[in-house]
Amino acid sequence: MTSNLLPTLQNLSATFPLEGAVRIELAEGIPIFKASNSVQDRIETLIDKQQIESLTLEENQELDHYEAIDDYLSFVNRTIRNLYLNQSNDRPT
Repeated sequence: MTSNLLPTLQNLSATFPLEGAVRIELAEGIPIFKASNSVQDRIETLIDKQQIESLTLEENQELDHYEAIDDYLSFVNRTIRNLYLNQSNDRPT
């Protein structure tokens, strides 16, 4: 039943770096997964271009792939945060 809640990634953009694409930060002791600075820069470049002119089909697909990755990372981060909070609430005080 839980598997229905887990988003899936169908494809990664061809420009998505296989190494160094995601970084981990700690927020109040909880690991948070974020896109690397280079990935964020690429997304910003595409969004800036999109505001000025139309993106090519490939660029639109690339942006869609990055959006899917962002959704997935958000899901993972929410899941980890909720598990941490539930674990903290279950501890005796």
